[in-house]
Amino acid sequence: MMRLVLGYSDDTILMNVERAIAEFRHARPVIIENDDMRALVLGIEDLDDALCRRIDAVAGGRARLILTGPRLRRIGLEREDAGAVAMPVVDAERIALLARRVDARVDAPVRAATQVDLDALELAALSFVTPAVLVIPLPEGMEHEPSILTVTGEAIRAFRKQQAKLLRIASRAPVPLEGAHETEFVVFRGGEGMRDQVAIIVGKPDFDKPVFVRLHSACLTGDLFGSLKCDCGDQLRGAVQAMAEGEGGILLYLDQEGRGNGIANKIRAYKLQSEGFDTYDADAALGFGLDQRRFDFAAQMLTELGVSRVRVLTNNPVKIGALREAGLDVVADERSIGRTNPENVRYLASKRDRAGHMIDLDVAIAPQKD
Repeated sequence: MMRLVLGYSDDTILMNVERAIAEFRHARPVIIENDDMRALVLGIEDLDDALCRRIDAVAGGRARLILTGPRLRRIGLEREDAGAVAMPVVDAERIALLARRVDARVDAPVRAATQVDLDALELAALSFVTPAVLVIPLPEGMEHEPSILTVTGEAIRAFRKQQAKLLRIASRAPVPLEGAHETEFVVFRGGEGMRDQVAIIVGKPDFDKPVFVRLHSACLTGDLFGSLKCDCGDQLRGAVQAMAEGEGGILLYLDQEGRGNGIANKIRAYKLQSEGFDTYDADAALGFGLDQRRFDFAAQMLTELGVSRVRVLTNNPVKIGALREAGLDVVADERSIGRTNPENVRYLASKRDRAGHMIDLDVAIAPQKD
């Protein structure tokens, strides 16, 4: 019998995590194994009574719900790190209450999360689903259906860094824009999971000098539809205009919707904001910290394009620090100012006061020249 062997090594590890992400996003269980533990893990978004009964039949009272530190604080427990709530019965209603309801209160002791628990939360983060997972430890020697994917915790933990190392240019072409006719789009593959990232080179920046750069995280609602809840669209178009009218520059358009939480979670947070939460409290109620984004791969995109010195257009000190930490010479940073309105002024103030963004609302509110 002939056997096809392609010689995968590190690629096989990445492929297993990519498959695990796909399984998680489709509400199918995955087995995570470490040196000392194997566990069946499952996201909580699409749990219903029928699935819970099937899981309960094999859990044997060992199931636990893993919640993040922000979510545990929201439901009444003062702690910074993730924790495990025992689930002697896998109950869809109780899981939804503890993981999603804003008025819930913790109803049982919370134990420290194990490494498998933390790996399961990381898999949820990579999958852009609710950051809460059901974990069922598997006894040694217990068999399972061959269709259930197995992935190591080590592979999950290494996934982001390995993806960054594989960053490469997939395609590039001139794409003239309104007000910026001489513009090239460069698409990168790798760097941030299974998503492509885009560098937009505006004009003819001189790479022997500090290049004008903006790291712009994608915002579907603001960039495309002109949402009044943020100033993202203004910052995007303002950056391109400034580059086109100046000496050129590079805008990195990064697929990091909702501060890295994904579009579904962003809209869930918007629902909470409509009920009175500010942007960060809404994320915390869902189980997220202040910001899930990374920018190391963005620095590598610039390096791949031949950029070593930059002038950064941003209000976010984390972006400045990330570029410096990656080895780029940040010779200057400049503010990015969008319009304010009654819908976004609280959002902007929260970014300033709670995340340290360098936003002067007096300047933003001032009438802009035509």
